[in-house]
Amino acid sequence: MRRRHGRHGGNVLMVVLGAFLAVAVVTGVVVWAVVKLIPYLFLAALLAGGVVLLRRSFRRSRAVDTGPGTASAPSPEVPLQAWRRAKADFDRLRVEYSAHECDPMQVLRRPALSDVSVPSTARFVDAFAEAQSLDTDNHPGAPYDAAFTVAVAKASRAWQAALDAADRIRLSGVPTHERGSIERVLKLLTTARDSDSEHERLVAYSRARSELDRLDRAGVVHLPRTARAAVDEAARGALPG
Repeated sequence: MRRRHGRHGGNVLMVVLGAFLAVAVVTGVVVWAVVKLIPYLFLAALLAGGVVLLRRSFRRSRAVDTGPGTASAPSPEVPLQAWRRAKADFDRLRVEYSAHECDPMQVLRRPALSDVSVPSTARFVDAFAEAQSLDTDNHPGAPYDAAFTVAVAKASRAWQAALDAADRIRLSGVPTHERGSIERVLKLLTTARDSDSEHERLVAYSRARSELDRLDRAGVVHLPRTARAAVDEAARGALPG
């Protein structure tokens, strides 16, 4: 019994020693690997720190260049230039519209362009009035400059649509038996405009005015007040505008 116990104790001792040696070997390998990897780990840490510092420096430089909250803000020159273009477009549109309203010959050739019962003309008049209400001599700043730009674009499209419609309609809305009367008035106004004779010019304007009065009373065609005033002044002896 004693011998067996001794042998068993010896076996245990050998197992313990073997385990100790295995742990020592593994530990040595790990320590060796760590020692070898220390320079590389140090280099990786330096690189990571450098990347972080570069990112922070880039963000600071952007904040200084653009300022807080202005990274996506448009340049103030952009809306100003757009407003100036819209202002020039509206001035041209106003000149074209006024030229039509003041010229009885244009009105007689395109009566639909002065008739707000025509849908395209009514849309233009509304759009023009909207742009007119937003028109200013100086740049009004946001958001009024953008509203004016949109309104002018809308009025310009409406004007072109009204012109196209008036060209298609021409005298088709005038009763057939009165179309000849309008043609006669156009001839009289052309004669008055081109004649070198003061007497012939005044007679032509007077006859045209009488015929226009009759057409107006009959509801055939209505001249805008500005066009009517031009005919009245010419008939009284003043030179036409």
